[in-house]
Amino acid sequence: MLFKLSITGLKGKLKDYIVLLVGLVLSISIFYMFQTLASNKEFLEANATIKSIGYVFQVGSFLLAIITFFYVFYANSFLMSLRQKEFGMYMLLGAKKYKVAFMMFIETILIGMTSLAIGIASGIGLSQGIGHLLMKQLNFTASGYRALYVPSIKVTCIFFVGLFILSALLNSMKLARMTVLELVYGNTYADSSVIKGKLTGITAFISIILLGIGYASMIFMDVLKEAGITIAMLSTTAGTYLFFESVFPLFVKKLKENKTHNEKGINAFTFAQLKFRINGLTKVLATVAMLIALGAGAISGGMAFKNNVIKSADKFEIYDTVIYNPTAEEMKILNDIPFKDKNEYRYKTDDQYIYYLKAELEKNRPFIYVENGGKYTGKLKRVSEDLPLGAVSNDGQEMDKNTKVIPDEWVTALRGIQPSYLDYLDKTIKIVDIKRYNELQGKEGLVFIGKTDNFAAHTQEWKKLDELQLEKYKHIDADDMLSKYKIYNEFYTVSSGTVFMGFFLGIAFLAMMASCLMFKILSGATADITRYDMLRKIGVRHELLTKSIYKEFFLVFLCPAIVGIAHVLIGMNIFGLIVIDPYFRIWLPICIFLVIYTIYYMITVQLYKGIVLPKVR
Repeated sequence: MLFKLSITGLKGKLKDYIVLLVGLVLSISIFYMFQTLASNKEFLEANATIKSIGYVFQVGSFLLAIITFFYVFYANSFLMSLRQKEFGMYMLLGAKKYKVAFMMFIETILIGMTSLAIGIASGIGLSQGIGHLLMKQLNFTASGYRALYVPSIKVTCIFFVGLFILSALLNSMKLARMTVLELVYGNTYADSSVIKGKLTGITAFISIILLGIGYASMIFMDVLKEAGITIAMLSTTAGTYLFFESVFPLFVKKLKENKTHNEKGINAFTFAQLKFRINGLTKVLATVAMLIALGAGAISGGMAFKNNVIKSADKFEIYDTVIYNPTAEEMKILNDIPFKDKNEYRYKTDDQYIYYLKAELEKNRPFIYVENGGKYTGKLKRVSEDLPLGAVSNDGQEMDKNTKVIPDEWVTALRGIQPSYLDYLDKTIKIVDIKRYNELQGKEGLVFIGKTDNFAAHTQEWKKLDELQLEKYKHIDADDMLSKYKIYNEFYTVSSGTVFMGFFLGIAFLAMMASCLMFKILSGATADITRYDMLRKIGVRHELLTKSIYKEFFLVFLCPAIVGIAHVLIGMNIFGLIVIDPYFRIWLPICIFLVIYTIYYMITVQLYKGIVLPKVR
C-alpha cells in the first residue's frame, strides 16, 4: 500500500522529478568530463604548457568536488521538500515513521543511481562530442585524450555513490526528526535565514576579509607561487559563500525597504517574491558565482595562451623575417608582403669580423624593445644612441682602453638581425665607413629585415621562406632554424592543448552553472503558481506580471555574474607567471560568457513564465 502511494506521488510530481534528474545528470556528466582531463597524466603532460598543470588540476578537482557536494545535497534536500507533505499524510494515515524514512532512503538511492548511470553515459558522449568539435575548430589533435577513460569512471562512481548514500541517510534522519505537522505544513513557509542579527554584519566582514585574502594571493602570485593558488581558491570560495549568505540578503532587504523603488508598479510584489525565496537562493547563487568564475576563467585562461602566442614569438624575435642574401624567389615573396617597416643592410665578413656600414645603420635605425626595470614590455623603439666609427662589439675579450665599443642598444639591435644558424654570432661586429668598407676583401652580403602589422596573416609566406632557406643552406637542419615562424608555430601547437582544456572545462562549468540556477528557480515554480494566480484574479495585467518576472530574475542572475566576473578579472593574475599579458583581449572570453549567460537568463524566464502564468489567448 505504502509503495503504491509512493509511486502515485512520484507520478504526480513527474515534472519536478525530471528537473531534479536533469540537474543531477548534468552535475555528474560535468564531474566526469573534468576527470577525463584531470586524471589523465598522459594527456596533461603531452598538451599543457604549464609545468605544474597536474597540481592546478588537483586543486581544481578539490574545488569542483566541494561545489558538487553542495549542489547534490541541495538537490536531494529538494527531493525531500517535494515529498515531505505526502510523507506527513502517510503518517496521518497510520504509516510508521521508520518505514516512511526507509522509503525516503530507497527513493534517494534509486534516483541517485539512475542519475549516475545516465550521467556517466552522458559524460562520455559529451566528452566525445565536445572534445572532437573543439579539436576540429582548433585544428588540434589531443595526444592521449580519451572520452571513455576507466579511471575517471571509477573516481566519479566512488565520489557520487558516497554522496548519494550520505544524502539519503541525512534525508532519512531529517524526516525521522520532523513532526507530522512540520511535514504537512513545512512548504508553506519561506526558507529561514541561517544568519541573523548582529551575526550578519560579522559574517559579511569575514567574507570581505576572505575575499581580500583570495584576491591578494592572486595578485601576488609571483611571490606565493603554487601556495598562492591553494590559498586563493580556498579563501575565495569560502568568502563567496559567506558573502551571499550575509551581504546579498541584506541587499535585498534594503531594496525592499526603499520606498522610491518599492512603490512603483508591482515592485512591492517583485521584491517580496525575491525576499521570500532569498534565503533558499544564497547557497545556489554562491555556487553559480564560483562556477561562473571557473567557467569564464577556464575559457579566458585558455584563450590567454592562444592570444599570447604572437607576443611570445615577438619576445624572441622583433622582426617577422630576417633573410640573408635573398634569392629572386625569396624577393618575390617578400615583395608581396605588406611590411610596415623593412630595411636592407650591406655587410662583409672575414675570419674575425662582420662589418656594417655606419651610414646605412644610422639612416635606417633598427628596432629594439623598451625595457622597464629589465623586464620585457613588448613596446618597440628605434635605437637612439650614437654609433662611433670604428667601434666593435664587446664580446667578453680583453680590449685596449683606446678601443671604441659599440653602445649596448646597437649591439642588441645588430645581434637581433643575425640568425644563429649562419654562425655570424661568433664574429665580432665592427662599424666602418664607406671608404674602409670598399677596401675590404671578401664577398659582399645583404640582410633583409621586415615587420608587418599582422604576423599571423602571412604564416604561409613565412613557412615558404623557411623552406627556401633550408634549400639555400644545405648544412642547416630544420630543428636548427630558429626563425620567428618556427618559434610561433611551436608556441601555437603547444598552446592549442591549453586552449582545448580551457574551452572544454569552460563549457562544462558553464553548463553546470546553468543547471544549478535553472534547477533552483524552476523547482520552486509550481509553488509560485498560486501567488501569480491571485494577482491575475485581482486585475494585474499579464504584461506587468511578465515584467515583474524579468526584473526579479535579472537581479538573481546579476549578482553572481558580477561576483564571478570579478573573480575572473582578478584571477587572471595567476596566468601572469606563464603568459606575457594574461589580459590581452580579455574582453573576448568575457563577451562569450555574457552571451551564453544572457541566453540562460532568457530561457529560464521563458520556462518559468510557462509554468506560473497562463497563456494569453
